[in-house]
Amino acid sequence: MLRTLLAPRLVVLHLLVIGVLVSFTFLGRWQLGVFEASGAPRRAPDPAPVSVTELAQVGRHLTGAAISRQVTATGTYDAANQLLVADRVADVAAPGGRAAKGSGFWLLTPLRLADGTTIPVVRGWVATAADAAAAVPEGSVTVTGRLRPAEQTDDVMRNGNLPRGQVATVSTAELINTWPDARLRDGFVVMSAQEPPSRVTPVAAPPPTIGSGFNWKNLAYALQWWIFALFAVYMWFHFVRDDLRRRRKGEERPDSEPAEPAARAEV
Repeated sequence: MLRTLLAPRLVVLHLLVIGVLVSFTFLGRWQLGVFEASGAPRRAPDPAPVSVTELAQVGRHLTGAAISRQVTATGTYDAANQLLVADRVADVAAPGGRAAKGSGFWLLTPLRLADGTTIPVVRGWVATAADAAAAVPEGSVTVTGRLRPAEQTDDVMRNGNLPRGQVATVSTAELINTWPDARLRDGFVVMSAQEPPSRVTPVAAPPPTIGSGFNWKNLAYALQWWIFALFAVYMWFHFVRDDLRRRRKGEERPDSEPAEPAARAEV
């Protein structure tokens, strides 16, 4: 049997099937990868910044279209009411190339706008509450950043365990009580730039993304390639089996015809 399987004709068949299996398997995996990538969120168009007053309102939640939009806001910071959002990690390099590592604080400062309303601004990240960069600039500033929705308020008990001046979340509902004199717009701005410039470590704010449905055709193509691979194995099995049967029959056949019966002896 081994001699039959290693016959030149079958060796060529074995190599051909192996090549087909490898090729079809990789083609199927490639199509599967395309299918998986088709469902991943992709970056949405990022319009130019607009005034925060166009998207964030007093007493009304942000719409889905407003989330992660670039906005600008001009006003003056209320330094007396700045808060520290505890246990936050900076994932952007600090000015001067320093890497900001470990847990620290967001600087959450109310920005009073010209119309008397207030928008919370995350000005950046500091490692400690005593960091000199936490100082609030005086005078009018213009902030550019991304608008984010208010965070969940399921950390009320945790807030009670924090020192005065610190909070666990950026929640509009809680800030209304913390800043009772402010007409607070919903959401908050994660600052990316400020004029005059700021010295604090910026906080990352991802651009808006949109979901995209899976392209099921690519999954069908992947299955198709793998079915072809299985069919190649099926055909290989039949070719080899038929060849073995033919060889076995050839070995069972006598090498020569049986001899004629001996002639009767002459009387």
